[in-house]
Amino acid sequence: MTRILKNVIVENNETTALFDTGSVRSYVLRSLVKSSPRVSVRPYTVGIGGKVIRVEEECILKGEIEGLEFTIKAIPVEDLGEINGRKIGVIIGATAMEEWGMRIDMTKAEIDLSGLRKREFTEY
Repeated sequence: MTRILKNVIVENNETTALFDTGSVRSYVLRSLVKSSPRVSVRPYTVGIGGKVIRVEEECILKGEIEGLEFTIKAIPVEDLGEINGRKIGVIIGATAMEEWGMRIDMTKAEIDLSGLRKREFTEY
């Protein structure tokens, strides 16, 4: 399995993103989204990184990858760990990737941003 890591900007801070098709939700370091709009949610639990966390709020974060802007709903967390010595600042889950037309190209081990570049989306 290939882990796709890419530098992104989250709320004007450069960080490393993990693009994770195995995660439905997206997660972001709390320290990166101090001023992002938040909404309280009915508490639920999720397993992430071998831990179970209690989610009580979600936020809307503004991001940028290769100069292309996007917004996603994410769960603020204290820590997302490291991969190959790179501290992870955001995990972009399958729902966000689908919403913005981001695809994993496994043959090249990279993220395909052609859908985000076109900025044309089909609603069903």
